[in-house]
Parts: sequence; structure tokens; C-alpha cells
Amino acid sequence: MEGGSNLDTQIQSLLTQIDSLLNVEKQARLEGDVSGTKKAAMDIIQLCYQAKAWKTLNDQILLLSKRRGQLKQAVTAIVQQAMQYIDETPDVETRIDLIKTLNTVSAGKIYVEIERARLVKKLAKIKEEQGEIAEAADLMQEIAVETFGAMAKTEKLAFILEQVRLCLDRQDYVRAQILSRKISPRVFDIDASKEKKKPKEGDNVVEEAPADIPSLLELKRIYYELMIRYYSHNDDYLEKCRCYKSIYDIPSVKEDPAQMVQVLRKICWFIFLAKHDPMQSSLLNSTLEDKNLSEIQNFRVLLKQIATMEVIQWTSLWEAYKAEFENEKNMLGGSLGDKAAEDLKQRIIEHNILVVSKYYSRITMKRVAQLLCLSLEEAEKHLSDMVVSKALVAKIDRPMGIVCFQTAKDSNEVLNSWAVNLEKVLDLVEKSCHQIHKETMVHKAALKV
Repeated sequence: MEGGSNLDTQIQSLLTQIDSLLNVEKQARLEGDVSGTKKAAMDIIQLCYQAKAWKTLNDQILLLSKRRGQLKQAVTAIVQQAMQYIDETPDVETRIDLIKTLNTVSAGKIYVEIERARLVKKLAKIKEEQGEIAEAADLMQEIAVETFGAMAKTEKLAFILEQVRLCLDRQDYVRAQILSRKISPRVFDIDASKEKKKPKEGDNVVEEAPADIPSLLELKRIYYELMIRYYSHNDDYLEKCRCYKSIYDIPSVKEDPAQMVQVLRKICWFIFLAKHDPMQSSLLNSTLEDKNLSEIQNFRVLLKQIATMEVIQWTSLWEAYKAEFENEKNMLGGSLGDKAAEDLKQRIIEHNILVVSKYYSRITMKRVAQLLCLSLEEAEKHLSDMVVSKALVAKIDRPMGIVCFQTAKDSNEVLNSWAVNLEKVLDLVEKSCHQIHKETMVHKAALKV
């Protein structure tokens, strides 16, 4: 009974002190005394915290924020003060209640928008730990930090990347792509020559990012790792290669030989797996010129094979690189994908068809199948697929069994080619006449002497 009466006495004492401070706060607020109002409000919050009266704390936060003509500075101070106590709450339920109370107070108030974003992030983290990923993702998507002028750039990036990560975790790839487009890759390029300018009068003062926010280069790596996860769901090998290329250019990766080699291996594999187009050719040539490629000589040989316009034998290549291919799942970034082995074979066939089209204008279908190590039906199917995707121009004469790789020219093109050829012939005739005339003049001069 004595313990219960002591507790009642403590609560009564706390409420008496709070009532006294509320009167002080009211007087200061009506007089427009900013510092006095802030101090009284913060003292009330601190009293509740020291007494560990969490329910009273929530009630007083709501009460103070809703008082008539409450000053912005006082509300900001209350929210910032109460945020310091979140991690010191006795259990998860109390923590969630306090965060929700602060969210209610800060909702719709532009002067505490940064605090609201941080509160939502904390609440989303708790929900994720409880296994409610969909709810955590929905909470994070309510906040559009890209419009917050006073928030530090790194904190904005970290928040958007967290939104993207939660969308990928719930396999909402459409929303993940929309959110990822809010970040321009150029934002990660640090220009050391540009110093921080002092804010002009009237400009928003940008707050310092909290200590737990990663640096810009760490955020760059997180961004590209998330984009690799996004592009993996539809096996976009070229984009995955470009992401790994951007990770490879981060100084911390290049300085670590083990990481550098693993990332470079991934770049090589994804160049090989990507469909042939100008971007793929550009990445292939730039990678072949990389000096670090000499450390993985077998991958240099692999890239040279696809860069050289020669037919590649699939069986011999698979025997040589099967162990390396299967070993990728133990490397940085995990396996290359579920369909990677099939797509690798497909890329070899496409490469071989392009080689054949380069060296032949007309060839029998039987010879094409022989060069590709495929049956006639398979060779025709792959050739047709490439023509449909406009990777190649070809016509198949099925009764004759002949493939023609020449493009059909219209009458204007034929006339233009004839005109060009005639011009070349006339140039050669003129040069020949000039040489004959020159030789005749030299011969005549020699006879006169």
C-alpha cells in the first residue's frame, strides 16, 4: 500500500509542477516571449521524461502543440527534445506511441518537415524488424524528401535509397523504378574545386546530416547495388554491366585488389551476356583497354573472342569457362542469374550469325547450320529472331535453301551507286592521262638533250 501511495504522490507532484509550468508557458506565449515559451515547454517535456511518465509525455506534447497561438519555435523545440528520448523508451510499444504522437504534431508543418521524415524512417525501421515490409514501404512513400530545401543532400539520397530498397524487398519494381529516377547519377560526382558557398540572406540554411548517414561515395555504391537488384528481375545485362562499371570506378573499390577483381569479372561476364549494340561495343572496347584486366588473363581472352569477328565454338568455350561461370555465385554480387547459361549460349549463336553475315552475301542454310553447330530448324529460328529484332538484315529463300544478307536497294540508291562508280572511273582516267602526258614530256626532254 505504501508503494502505491508513493506512486500516487509522485504523479500528483508531477502534475502540480506541470500545471505551474503551463501557466508560465501561457504567460510567455501571450507576451510573444519566444525563449520563455520554449524553455517552459522543454521543461515540461524533461519533467515527464525524468519521471519516466511516457503516457503523460505524449499527452503533454499534444497539449502544448495545440495551444492557441502556439509559436513555431516552441513546437520545433518540443519535437526535437522529445526525439532524443525515443531510443530510451522501455519497450517497442512505448517507442511506437511516442513516434506516432510526434508524427501527429509534425504533420502538415513545414518547419518540422525534416524531423517528420526522420521519425517516419525510425517507424518504418521498427515495422520492417517486425516483418511488416509492405507497411514500412507505404510509410516511407508518404514523404517526398526531394522537396525539402533545408535537408542535407546525403540525407535526402539515403532516404530515397531506403524507399527504393523497401520497394524492391516487397517486389514492387514499378514504384522502385519511379523512386530511383528521383536520383540523378551525376549527383554522386564530387567536384572538389567547388567550395561550399555561404548562404545568402533569405536562402534556406541546409542542416548538417546526422552522423549515421553514409558518405556520398558509400551512397553511390548503395545506389548502384540497388539498381543491379532492379535490373536483375528482367535480366537487363547491359544495364547491370553499366552499374558494375560505376561501382568499379569508386576509389575504395579500385584500391582493394580483391574487390576490384571480383567487380571486373562481373563486368566481363555481363558484357558477354549483353546483346550486341553500340553501347555494348563501347563497353567492350573500354574494358579491353583496362590495364587491370591483365590480372584475370582468361577473361581478357574471353572478351577478345567476342571482339574478333570469328566463329566461336560453344562446346569448347563452355568447357573452358564452366568452372569460372559457376564460381560467380561465391563472388561479390552472387550468381549471374537463373537464365544466364542459356543466354550465354544465345549470345554465342548471335555473334556467330553476325560473323557469317559479315563474310557472306549469300550462303546456303545447310552451311549456316554447320557453322553454328545447330540443326537446320534451330539455325533458321535464331536467324529469324535476329531479323525480327532488327539486329540483322537477311532474307531466306526456303525452297532453294539460301540466305541472302544483302539489303534490297531502291532505284535511287542504285542510280547513286552508279554515279559514284562513274565518278571514280573518270577520276582514274584523268589521273592516267596526266601520268602519260608527264612521261611523254620527260621523254621528249631527254631526246632533245
